[in-house]
This record gives sequence, C-alpha cells and structure tokens, in this order.
Amino acid sequence: MTVLGDKLTPLLGKKTATALDEALGIVTVGDLLRHYPRRYAERGELTDIAGLEIGEHATVMARIEKVNKRRMRNKPGWILEMTITDGYRRLECAFFGNAHQRERELQLGKTGLFAGKVTAFRNKLQLANPEYQMLDENNESAMDDFVGAIIPVYPAASGVPSWSIARCVRQVLDTLEREPDPMPAELLKRYGFLELFDALHAIHRPQDQRALEAARERLKWDEAMAIQLIFAQRRFSAVSRPAPACPPKPGGLLEAFDQRLPFELTSGQREVGEHIAGDLSGEHPMNRLLQGEVGSGKTVVALRAMLQVVDAGRQAAMLAPTEVLAAQHARSLREMLGELGQAGELGAAEQATKVTLLTGSMSAKERKQALLDAASGAAGIVVGTHALIQDTVSFADLGFVVVDEQHRFGVEQRDALRTRGANDTSPHVLVMTATPIPRTVAMTVYGDLETSALRVMPVGRSPISTTVVPVAEKPAWLDRVWQRVREEVQKGHQAYVVCPRIGDEPPSDKSDKRPPLAVLDVAAELEAGPLAGLRIGVLHGRLPTDEKDAVMRAFAAGKLDVLVATTVIEVGVNVPNATAMVIMDADRFGVSQLHQLRGRVGRGSVPGLCLLVTEAIDGTSTRERLAAVESTTDGFELSRLDLELRREGDILGAAQSGKRSSLKLLSLLRDEEIIAEARERAQEVVAEDPSLAKHPGLAHLVASVVDDERAEYLEKT
Repeated sequence: MTVLGDKLTPLLGKKTATALDEALGIVTVGDLLRHYPRRYAERGELTDIAGLEIGEHATVMARIEKVNKRRMRNKPGWILEMTITDGYRRLECAFFGNAHQRERELQLGKTGLFAGKVTAFRNKLQLANPEYQMLDENNESAMDDFVGAIIPVYPAASGVPSWSIARCVRQVLDTLEREPDPMPAELLKRYGFLELFDALHAIHRPQDQRALEAARERLKWDEAMAIQLIFAQRRFSAVSRPAPACPPKPGGLLEAFDQRLPFELTSGQREVGEHIAGDLSGEHPMNRLLQGEVGSGKTVVALRAMLQVVDAGRQAAMLAPTEVLAAQHARSLREMLGELGQAGELGAAEQATKVTLLTGSMSAKERKQALLDAASGAAGIVVGTHALIQDTVSFADLGFVVVDEQHRFGVEQRDALRTRGANDTSPHVLVMTATPIPRTVAMTVYGDLETSALRVMPVGRSPISTTVVPVAEKPAWLDRVWQRVREEVQKGHQAYVVCPRIGDEPPSDKSDKRPPLAVLDVAAELEAGPLAGLRIGVLHGRLPTDEKDAVMRAFAAGKLDVLVATTVIEVGVNVPNATAMVIMDADRFGVSQLHQLRGRVGRGSVPGLCLLVTEAIDGTSTRERLAAVESTTDGFELSRLDLELRREGDILGAAQSGKRSSLKLLSLLRDEEIIAEARERAQEVVAEDPSLAKHPGLAHLVASVVDDERAEYLEKT
C-alpha cells in the first residue's frame, strides 16, 4: 500500500518520476496528490481559449475546425496546419514531420486535448507541435484515464502533459492507504469535512459536482489553516518582547507640526493617525500595515507618528528600498518640518529635531556624521536604505520603524530592525505600501499585522488618463506616442519614459523572447530620432549616488524635458510638472507596478497621461492585465482585478520556477469566510499549544501544504 510520504520512483518508475520532478517539482505521493487539477471539463464541453499567455504550457479541450497539409518551403517534408476552436475563439496548431500519420488521427470535427507551449506566429496564438490525445469514445485506452463525466485538466509542462499526470494520479490513488487525518477530529466533526483520504480521491476523480465541491471545501481549509497556524505562532512569539510606550506629549513637536501644516488632513489621515497614536502609546509592539493610493498622504501620517515617538524621547527610523527614494524621503521630511527639523542649525525651532540620511554610498565623512547622529540620539529621525540594518549602525533609543514599500525588502532585512530597540524592547513597526491589497490578501499574507487604508485622496490631485498602445498590431501608433511627448514639452511640461532594463547587463540565452527594452538603448534612439533636440536625462539604479541625485534634482528643477529611467522612479519621486509617462514593454511589469509608476504623473494642476506600449497580442491574459490598468485608476479595484487575472498561489511571494505553489485551491477573493474562520481556529490551537507538539497532524499539515521555502518566507514576512 502507498502513503503520502512515499517517493514516486518505486511506484511509477524512474523515467516518469524523474520527469515529474524535473518539470513540476513533484517527488512524493503527497506532492502528486496536492497537484490538483487546474480546471475540469465536462464530456462534450470545450475549453475557453481566451486568456492564454504566450510562453505558458497550456492544455485545452477543443474541436478541430480546419486541417491543411502543405510542403515545407526551404527543406523537404510536410507541415500540417490545423485550427482548433472552443466555439468562440480559435487557436492555430502546426505540426512539423510525420504529417501523414497525424492527418489520419486529426480529423475535422473531432474533439481532443491539445497541450503545448503557446507561441505567436503572425500575430496569432499558436501551439507548435502540440502533444494531443483525441477523446474518441472508441479508443478505450485513451478514455480509461478519464473514468467519469468530469475530466480533470492538470497544470502541465513540456513532456508531462495533463493526461500523463492523470494516469499517474490514478495509479497512485488505486494503492493509497487511509492514514490518520492531520485535522483534529473535533474540527472535522464541527465543519462536516470529508476526511483527507476521501477528499483527495474526490478532487482527482469526482463522481459528480457535489463530491467535487465537498473535496474542494476540505482541501481549501487545509491551505487556509496551514498558513494561519504559521501566523498565529508568529503573533504568539511577537508579544514576548515589549515595545517602548510613546504616549502623545502636550505642547510637543507633533502639536507644533500640526499647527504649521499648510493644508487640512483628510478624514482618513486623521482616523488612521488616531489608531497609530493609540498603538504607539502602549507597550504591545505595534505591527500595522498602512496601505493607500499613490499620493494619498501616507508620508504625512508616518511623519506625525514619528514626531509622537520623538516627543517621547525616542528615535524613529524610516527604511526605503532605494537610495533615490531614501534621499527623496529625507528631503520631503525636512521640507515638511521646516525649522522643526533643523536642530543644531541657525533658525531652528526651540524643540526641533534632526533628520539624518544614511545610505551605503555616502562619503566616509558624511557617513561618520550620520552614524554619530544616530548613535548619540542627535537625530530624532534617521532615513536610509538597508544600510540602516548593518551591525555598524547603532541607535541611542530606537522606538519606531517605518518601512516604506515593504514588499521591496528581503525578509531578513525587515526582521533585523525588530531587534534594534533599547533595553530588550522591540520597536513599534509601521509598514507602508502604495499597492492596495484586498482584505483577504492582507489577512493571509500579512496575517500578523493590523491593517489601515487611506482611501480619500487629498484635494488637488489631477486625473490621469491611460491608453494601451499595441504596436504589434498598430506600429504607426508609436510615432504618435513621441508626438504626444513633444506636445507636452512644448506646453512647458516634462515626461518620463520607463524601460524594464538598464542596458549594460550581460546577454542572456535563457529565452527565445527578445530582451526587454533598455534605458541606455532607448535614450540614445530618442536623442537621435523622435525626440532629437529635447533635453534628455538617464536614471537607473547602477548610477553613482551623487549622479542619481544630480539627475533627479535637474529633472525636478525643470532642467530636463524627458527622463528615461528604470523603475527607480516607481515610488516617492514627486515632480508636479511631469505630466506624461511612456512605459515601454509595459507587459513586462505587473499591474500594481504599472499603477505605481503612473502615479508619478498628475501630481500637479494639469491632468496626467500614461501610455502603455506593448507588443502583447490581443486575446492574451497579458493584454487583459494592461486593459485592466487602462480601465481604472482605483488601486483597490485594480488589486482585485490583478488577483483575478493571475494565479493566486503566487501571492505569497515571488513564484519560484519548479516550486510547489502554496495556494492552489484557496481563493483570496472568494474564500474570505474560510480564511477568517481558519484564523480564529488557528489562534485557539496556538494559544493552547504554541509549538503544535500536541497536534502533530497539524504540524505535518503545515509542512505538506506550505513548502519549507515559503514557510520560512511567511514566518519572517
């Protein structure tokens, strides 16, 4: 008999087991049985072809609509060209070699499963040399893999098509032994769940829709419970180290700052500020996520919190992902504070503090002074990059840490700051993101954080219009793009051109796609061609710090018309006169990144324009993503659309090729009740048994559902 921990080689043979391991990272019986079908097809029902992605390995059930055999032009042999359809959209297939045999098998009107890598040929989606299995009722060996009316379609890979996985699953299920269920009996009874053994059978070989739904419910719960157990353990350990209490101080810096604010705080800023002030006043370490639109005023909220901590006699640190952003933040904080941030300088206010910048590439003299300011307590606010976390940096009394764009940091970097409090305290932590997150994602990915959102935009933000420029279909539109940039410059405004790559990287042979457009190449082409005569600057992460700073200052001062840059300008850069942005190879960026980038325009009194230039073909999921960005500037709505368009399993971090995805069935959008319920139950279990020593089944569940790499990621996030 077979159990979940068994290796697959003795069961399936070395050749098959090796193929599963190399293509999909499947090694054990448990790995294979948790490789759930991506979707199911009813007999006689065709797969939706819309939304396929170039480069993905897809399996579709479709009907053959057209077959054509022709001789190859430049060498002997035949090509068999075929069109398959789901009844709405068409997909081209091309077979090279053995065309006569395939012609006998692939007949008009027949239905089959077709699997292969999606490519583009003459601006149409195509499967080149796809593997296939015809669903011919007379072909008994083919139909044996699909015993019911519901046919599972698995996430597959080259050399391991869906029907091969189905065959392996059937072989394993036929010998699977019923083991003790990892879920406590009281939870199984309380929610009426199937046992794991029955759920695994039903998910892979469902007798009907009702059995399939019961299996899904149980297996979704496994995923939700495993993740929430990790967070519950982390919340339990977090409270063991107190935070320094920083209650508000009457007549202090914060009051003075509020009195000199040239604008009124929004209702959202006031409400979130009150929550944060309450958290900072206690000894329980604050762990709060502040999310809000680009330009919604998160920095002001963070500064007011930092001033409350400085009023309490402690220090605040602000961590930014890039030197450009760290320098921008330091400048912004000093400007907002005015004489309140000029301690030690002429004209400083009586109770002023000092804002110090610390980055890795400062001169030795500047760095020495910054380190002294932090260690002596002369600087109430220290702004920096990951250089702040190095062992050589010490603080007099660190009470509060603000992490901006926290998703850009490694988990170890964020974790290191939590140990920097004085006298065995843990500083309060506020993490900020301009990438709005649906509540269920926040509950799942940031399960140990309280969440706050700024939804009200300050008065004065201008609208931004976004247009997709499909240059594969309409190449002449690119000329119009550069005309629009010239028009904006002629009106006295400025523009950004964003590229995915710098251009000085070594060439890569890993992909058959052309390399992404590069800043250095595009800037040179624009200077010599469509934008000749304009003042063009270049900005990217590998420029020396003083050069980066000089370029940004020149652009901010209006001395440059166009800034060609990488995503270093994604966050924190504020140039109100910049009204246009062109994003080259926009399909190479994620939805949230595109939304953040376009937030750099429309920051003044003039409406902003964002042009998304892409060669992506219409009908692909990539174009759907770009259309979503084009359709709305509501970041919270976009976060939901983004989640619907991409695989939710990748939400826990960067998807690793060949690694098992943590969330396969659980939907962060649709399963809010399951996630919330699992969170409560996990909290109860961990309160009673923090190490899960009394619940070995649950400890095993965590290990089997969330792989080691992601468990470590989650524990430290």
